[in-house]
Amino acid sequence: MSCNYVYRSVSQRLPNFICYTPIAPTILSRKSPFCPSRRRRQSRSFSISAGNSFTWDDVFRVPESPQNDESALSGFFDKIKLCNRDLEKQCEFMPFVIEDQIIGYVHHGFADFLKPFQNVFIFPQDNTYGSHFGCYCTLHPNLSTPNDRTKAVANVVKSLGELIPGIRYELFPVASAFGEHIIFSLERAAVPYFGIKAYGVHMNGYLEKDGQEFLWLGKRSEQKTTYPGMLDHLVAGGLPHDISCGENLIKECEEEAGIPRSISHTARPVGAVSYIDIEGYRMKRDVLFCYDLKLPDSFIPHNEDGEVESFRLVPVTKVANIIRNTSFFKANCNLVITDFLFRHGHIKPEVFGYLKLLQSLRSGYCS
Repeated sequence: MSCNYVYRSVSQRLPNFICYTPIAPTILSRKSPFCPSRRRRQSRSFSISAGNSFTWDDVFRVPESPQNDESALSGFFDKIKLCNRDLEKQCEFMPFVIEDQIIGYVHHGFADFLKPFQNVFIFPQDNTYGSHFGCYCTLHPNLSTPNDRTKAVANVVKSLGELIPGIRYELFPVASAFGEHIIFSLERAAVPYFGIKAYGVHMNGYLEKDGQEFLWLGKRSEQKTTYPGMLDHLVAGGLPHDISCGENLIKECEEEAGIPRSISHTARPVGAVSYIDIEGYRMKRDVLFCYDLKLPDSFIPHNEDGEVESFRLVPVTKVANIIRNTSFFKANCNLVITDFLFRHGHIKPEVFGYLKLLQSLRSGYCS
């Protein structure tokens, strides 16, 4: 049985399960006849990878690029692919099932580390949920309450040590879909190891002057354990346990940029982007709720929690070129800003690949 057959047949019965067939076409191969990348220029005059440190001077030196030639969108497609890697490896994961619902996916190699914890994790030999391995992962039936499950899984995560690096002591809710009842809560760093859907809020803080739009950008602290020194949104954060998107955004606005509630409460929810990213034992299934906040000219952001090194106000056209021609941004920021570029008319339907790029911003399941 091929991987593709398993995902296609199961998806018809279980809409929460990952269906490989519709996901893959949204992340275009450079061999695809519909991908703008086939026409990209052979060389670029300015390219800096995320592995190298950079300064704000480097950011502002990124040259302008043609906006309407046939290769205009190729850089955006490249950045979306960075958030949707190795989708063909979905067949290496088995369903994680609780209360007869698929709530995540566990890599068969990671499952080997869970099997010794027989009072917490069990692996019934049953192909009901379409596993390529003839079994699925679930929790022991004695763990019947959210609190019991949270404590038991937390003890396992702690016992696994460096297998799950970057423990943050922050709990994320585990549910079959956004807004559904919480089945248990899980350490944030462990979420992708169980293929759990995670949610976040990202805000475009912008202003208009002299007929031009500008975005406030942050440069992450070099002390951050993830994406140190890279460009980020003015405000962004994961959605933890027991807080709404709106209240979480207001909290993050104060902590990350010193934006008072009197301003942040005017932020407008404008949609969501999603992606599925596979790396080793990890399957990140993220949904990012997007917000726009039009800021007054007089506002100057200042960081309160030590996670942002500095801020700069950058023309939106320059931001678009930074995304297309560098790897300066934290990967998922590229999706949210690209969505902003669509909604504010900076990417136009006349450019080849417009609809494919728009579709690819929601390559994961928004549920």
